[in-house]
Amino acid sequence: MKFNLQGKTAIVTGGGSGIGKAISKTLATQGASVHILELNVDAAQESANEIVAQDGIAFGHKCNVAKQSEVKHVVDAIAKNAQIDILINNAGIAHIGNVENTTEADMDKLYAVNVKGVYNCIYAVIPYLKKQGGVILNMTSIASTVGINDRFAYSMSKGAALTMMYSVAKDYIEYGIRCNSISPARIHTPFVDGYLKNHFPGKEEEMFGKLSATQPIGRMGKPEEVANLALYLCSEEASFITGSNFPIDGGFVTLNGN
Repeated sequence: MKFNLQGKTAIVTGGGSGIGKAISKTLATQGASVHILELNVDAAQESANEIVAQDGIAFGHKCNVAKQSEVKHVVDAIAKNAQIDILINNAGIAHIGNVENTTEADMDKLYAVNVKGVYNCIYAVIPYLKKQGGVILNMTSIASTVGINDRFAYSMSKGAALTMMYSVAKDYIEYGIRCNSISPARIHTPFVDGYLKNHFPGKEEEMFGKLSATQPIGRMGKPEEVANLALYLCSEEASFITGSNFPIDGGFVTLNGN
């Protein structure tokens, strides 16, 4: 079986919804034991229960990735019972605004989760991965490499996640650790639905169409499509790939404006 993860243990942050949930379920389908780290432990457990109901192996953990002590406690507990093989840094928060309407509090919040959270998880997992090798995958964004209107702080945070990937890939290649990143464009997740409901009440369908049309391919991506790419990058079939960023964007980066 290609993309076989039997016997592998994966940690997925933010696996309670959206892309993280899709990744968790996809890795479990291919045999991985999945540990879902979430601030909302009920969401983590719901995802884990769905995986178990489909004969997979999954566990939910309450964890604030912005708190290094919490991350280390959870990772160390997982490592006592399993060899950690995969870390998916998926947890993140969004922000809309340019530099003028981004407050100091906004910036600190984005940094705490999207930057420090990624660092905290890598910091906690690296000592275990150094023993036998493994995979680290950072979920970034097309905003990490191209300019997007009103995404000042968000772009900053995702750019940091991207460059952390490059550094980790170079620093730990000798230990058999591969580190890559995925940069999605607009993906249809519950966050998108919530955004439309809150900002465009009564016009959700119209605005959904407009947002979809910003992707050259004519639609938003699906969480499962991102999950399939993540599966490949975590598998032995991708064993020659490290230090690379993979846009999954319906042609946004290369085709917009051309």
